[in-house]
Amino acid sequence: MGTIARLSSARHQFTWGMVLAYLTLLVGALIVLYPFVYMIMNSVKPGREILHSPTSLPSEITFSGYVGVFQRLNIGLLFRNSLILAISITILNTGLSALAAYALAKIPFPGRDRIFGFMLVTIMIPGILFLIPTYVMMFNLGWVGQFRSLIIPSAVSVFNIFLLRQFMRGIPDELVEAARLDGGHEALIFARIILPMARPALATVAILNFMGSWNDFFGPLLYLNTPDKWTLQIGLLQFTSAVPGENAQEIWAATTMITLPLVIVYFFMQDQFTKAFANVSFK
Repeated sequence: MGTIARLSSARHQFTWGMVLAYLTLLVGALIVLYPFVYMIMNSVKPGREILHSPTSLPSEITFSGYVGVFQRLNIGLLFRNSLILAISITILNTGLSALAAYALAKIPFPGRDRIFGFMLVTIMIPGILFLIPTYVMMFNLGWVGQFRSLIIPSAVSVFNIFLLRQFMRGIPDELVEAARLDGGHEALIFARIILPMARPALATVAILNFMGSWNDFFGPLLYLNTPDKWTLQIGLLQFTSAVPGENAQEIWAATTMITLPLVIVYFFMQDQFTKAFANVSFK
């Protein structure tokens, strides 16, 4: 009887622990989802309700804001430009960062740790200090007004190299050494062993790159000075007005359309995102 009582008590404690955990997760989910629901709710409200009662449910549902977005913006062109930048930067940065991380994690060469330490030091330098020199360089190259002025400087990220290197350090060295003893060259080892095992970290870096490029406002504003190269973020400027709330419906509708791709990407890749940070080694 004593054993049965103890098992019953343990099951009861486990149940209450699970209830507490699920309640905590539920509260966290509500906090995260509220801004998104708030955005969608305001995107289907009449303009007067957005101004006077932004937190209340809409008394009537209207899609005039979305209609206004399509009427006043070449939304297809803006989406295309944003996708070109986001996909190009994501592929290029993820690929180059993975190559650099593999060299720093698995290929022994003189000065490897010093090079990595120097790279980490550069993270502490504010990016704003490179703004004018970078713009002068892009201007002298004749790249201002071209997508390459944003793609090429974003091709490498020290933070992404750091994240991938720390993840790759967790991959057993014995696997790499065994492949080398079997005659495998570094490119084959990288493609057949490292990349499949580092998939969660690669997915995480890809998500960060895509989100950062998609949400970038200042870069396109500075370098893309012709309407045919504008991105979605720059397109939002078309709804600015001296009259407060004049284009509130269009602003909320456009914001919803811009945010939706990020939500979809993260939703389908969130498990990889979690695995990457769960397996990163900070040694």
